[in-house]
Amino acid sequence: MRLGRLSFTKSFSGHLGLATAALLVGLGTAAPAQDRPSTSESVQPTRHFRVERPADLTGQDALTIYARILDDMTAAYGLSGAAAARSYRGWRRYNRVPYRSATHGERFVNNYANALARAYGDFEAAGRMPEGALLAKDSFAVTARGDVFSGPLFLMEKMAPGFSPASNDWRYSMIMPDGSLFGETGGPGSERVEFCHACHAEVGDADNLFFVPEGNRIRFSKRRVSPGRAQPGSWRRRPVSRPGGAVFFRSLVPGKRLASGRHFF
Repeated sequence: MRLGRLSFTKSFSGHLGLATAALLVGLGTAAPAQDRPSTSESVQPTRHFRVERPADLTGQDALTIYARILDDMTAAYGLSGAAAARSYRGWRRYNRVPYRSATHGERFVNNYANALARAYGDFEAAGRMPEGALLAKDSFAVTARGDVFSGPLFLMEKMAPGFSPASNDWRYSMIMPDGSLFGETGGPGSERVEFCHACHAEVGDADNLFFVPEGNRIRFSKRRVSPGRAQPGSWRRRPVSRPGGAVFFRSLVPGKRLASGRHFF
């Protein structure tokens, strides 16, 4: 199947088993080690297909892939029972296109923040987040031969003062692609996510925050949406122009599922 400049082959949905079995491709053979997502955790995709010329993927290509797998990814994360795993895609997204994150296993990631974390959109000027602020980063991987795997959902929640001085009162959670909880600060598997706050502690800013790379940031206007066009209290995003003249909008109405990017299918 060809969508834009991307060709997709052998597309299917469903869980593929645990550990090595999760890395099987459509023909039933395991992907070579060098073609697997760079991760030490088991990867259990909710949708799996292959793209041509993965080394040439553009940001727009990554956005196309993300749009194709997002429903399955969020449905699987939601099996965890975590409220944020079910609702985060309705929050503001602060990156234009998915980007590779070296600190998340070279996966493609996306940055979301809830209403209490709106200051995240000020990026380096964000300051300290209030209690209840939530940041979410979903992820997917594209291997050297083009196989697409969904990745973990990473969550940061600002807790009450004194919750965890070592993590600056952030609770880190990692939800695996099958909805299982890998670890949570102060909860099950807490030791497994210690590397999260250790990494964030090295940032050096006031609240241990990483931000979207320059050039890939979405900045939201502070203008209220007029009554009758959206729910009271919602906000509107500026239109974003893409190379070639393409423009997309992302409406911000709380509680509604939001589609990101252009529609290819």
